[in-house]
Amino acid sequence: MELIGIALIILVIAGLAATIAGLRSDGRGHTPPVRSEDSWSALDLPSTSYTLRIF
Repeated sequence: MELIGIALIILVIAGLAATIAGLRSDGRGHTPPVRSEDSWSALDLPSTSYTLRIF
């Protein structure tokens, strides 16, 4: 019974270590910010709201 408990503790510690290593090495914290260089346009959106167009 003690052997199963020790094996479970080792698996939990190994899982936590693998999770932390995966989070640190995926590089998501080092991506550059998104920049918008093009001018923005609304394309075919209406100039009035849809609720006012019904009345």
